[in-house]
Amino acid sequence: MTPRPFGWLDIVRIGLLQTALGAILVLTTSTLNRVMVVEYALPATLPGLLVGLHHAAQILRPRWGFASDRGGRRTPWIIGGMAVLAVGGFLAAVATAWMATAPEAGLALAVLAFVTIGVGVGAAGTNALILLAERVEDGRREPAATIVWVMMIVGFILTAGFAGKALDPYSAERLVAVSGAVSLMAFLLAVAAITGLEGDGDRAPSRTGPAIPFSAMLASVWQDPTARRFTVFIFVSMLAYSAQDLILEPYAGLLFGMTPGETTRLGGLQNGGVLAGMVIAGLTGHAAGGRSSVLGLQVVGGCIGSAAALLLIADAADGGIPIGVLVVLLGLANGVFAVSAIGMMMGLAGTGPRESRGTRMGLWGASQAIAFGLGGLAGTVAVDLVTLATGQQILSYQTVFAAEGLLFLGAAWIAAALLGRPAPLSASSLARTGDAGE
Repeated sequence: MTPRPFGWLDIVRIGLLQTALGAILVLTTSTLNRVMVVEYALPATLPGLLVGLHHAAQILRPRWGFASDRGGRRTPWIIGGMAVLAVGGFLAAVATAWMATAPEAGLALAVLAFVTIGVGVGAAGTNALILLAERVEDGRREPAATIVWVMMIVGFILTAGFAGKALDPYSAERLVAVSGAVSLMAFLLAVAAITGLEGDGDRAPSRTGPAIPFSAMLASVWQDPTARRFTVFIFVSMLAYSAQDLILEPYAGLLFGMTPGETTRLGGLQNGGVLAGMVIAGLTGHAAGGRSSVLGLQVVGGCIGSAAALLLIADAADGGIPIGVLVVLLGLANGVFAVSAIGMMMGLAGTGPRESRGTRMGLWGASQAIAFGLGGLAGTVAVDLVTLATGQQILSYQTVFAAEGLLFLGAAWIAAALLGRPAPLSASSLARTGDAGE
């Protein structure tokens, strides 16, 4: 029996799941970061490494996708992943509060908590994307990606506002209580959103041949040229996308003498541009009926636009175009690229053989997570290295922005090569091909 396609309400329910996921993540990646550095005077590197752990743990995404392929159901992995994420988010708050009185024990618990967060995000997020890829029709993929990602950002915003008020005046007990409340409410929202969505009749058909082990399935997916190129595209593009996160505001402060408040507003302009770009890409893709050629052109155009904006930002010292305008343009191009790339990913996963959909989506999710984790660190390290080599701090920022622009151009070239891709190969056919060549 062919599962029914998702309607708009079903897509919004997946969006609510992403809202819940974002609600837990924003506390662990921003609020706890600030508490460690400001309230407890811990080195800024510490929360950076902990957040990096949560990204590193997502290397297990292909395993969670493969497991749901074998079981034929996504819902148990989504609910289980959200439960693990909620527990990890709560433990991270407990660990942070514990650092005030027992730093070593608090740090040990924090390591466990952030690894747990990464595992939970990987299991829930990967399988939510697989469900979207399988059940959203071509013409709705880009607007679906827009809805889901905007709703995740809404989760960031609402939780930040709620937690900001609830945490004043700050105390360790209040931090734990607020985190526990957010984790519990987010988990219950996720369960309510996903329960019954997949349907009882949507289990994958039973397999008649011998089961393929995970290592063989992953190897066979990697043999598919389309899957391999798209994995590289995601890594290169997300490395460029994330590398400017931690250096844009310091650059604006050094180059233009902006105050912390002014550079924070600059970040707000960029995020506003990202949201606008996402909406534009979603509406354009829907109007085009989800044609893969239009989707591919938007991916390539978003990458080229991001590269142009980064190169202009690197050359912003001449004062030709105001930095605020350039940051908005960067956000717009990033938004178009991000939603279109997600739409392309959904198309490549959803139209491929069912037995490897989860493994492919997990591979691409792992590539994104690793690149995102490396990007922020790589950007800051590169700035320090160039400054050390040249003694010119402004030049170091300009060099890194230019390098990010070149990375985006490389990603555009890879994406353009994918436009004429062949149909995805099944794991079984790849395995037979490999056996024949031995």
